[in-house]
Amino acid sequence: MGAYLARRLMFSVFILWGAVSIIFVVLRLVPSDPARLILGSDATEAEVDALRDEMGLNDPLFAQYGTYLGDLLRLDFGDSYRQQRDSFELVIERLPATLELALVAMVIALVIGILLGVLAALRVNRLTDRIISVGSLLAQSLPSFWIGIVFILIFARGLGVLPSGGTGSPAHMVLPAITLAMPMLAILIRMTRSGLLEVIHEGYIQTARAKGLSERVVIFPHAIRNALIPIVTIVGLQFGGLLAGSVIVEMVFSWPGIGRLLIESIGQRDYNVVQASVLVIAAGFVFANLVVDVLYGYLDPRVRLVSR
Repeated sequence: MGAYLARRLMFSVFILWGAVSIIFVVLRLVPSDPARLILGSDATEAEVDALRDEMGLNDPLFAQYGTYLGDLLRLDFGDSYRQQRDSFELVIERLPATLELALVAMVIALVIGILLGVLAALRVNRLTDRIISVGSLLAQSLPSFWIGIVFILIFARGLGVLPSGGTGSPAHMVLPAITLAMPMLAILIRMTRSGLLEVIHEGYIQTARAKGLSERVVIFPHAIRNALIPIVTIVGLQFGGLLAGSVIVEMVFSWPGIGRLLIESIGQRDYNVVQASVLVIAAGFVFANLVVDVLYGYLDPRVRLVSR
């Protein structure tokens, strides 16, 4: 188990290095000058060039990359060009809002997804099953920003029952959390439905029915328990997806999380904040996958053997 965990940790570090390296190169390839954006159009070329020197942007790309990796090893993420504060502190300040949104979205997806999946399996090939299946397919296919805009038009602008954005009350959480939960909810509906349909034909379920147990007792304590085993793996993987998916949802609903900070910093060419934001989001995604891998290897020793 120790060797398995060590390999997974090394792979996680490699993923994080790849994520920060790609965003570093992409930011430098964008045809824009952060120094000019900071000083404005009235600044002279000499002033812009002096600021570029101070920011290290006149150095060769490999020199900038080496300095960046060296600073990362010392946990120095640099200061925000715009706010003149430590960029990592800015990101950490936004982290609770993003985690809160992701956790609420996961709870919504788990409760509604599993309940609708069970209902679809119990009403298989009936109208209820078809409606739920089509709805889950739409929820998985439509982009989150489109769903969010439709929710705002209906519930905020049309009916006026929920706020269209911002924070301050539980009502502000409803629309962004449901929007973020939609892709995961759709996956859970389909997995619960298919898993339960496979389990209810197993011999032990038929035995439980033959003993005279009610259908409710047969389904919930017996069938559901086994049908939910693969869903545990999906939940772990999808939580990382929720963190990444919050980038768009936070912008649509003006939610003060890391995703909104990331988009705003990209527009301002605030390299250090963008790089710190990407690293924190990637670390959350990698950590969620690492936990799932370790639990999977612990529960099923064959996984450890195959991965050698």
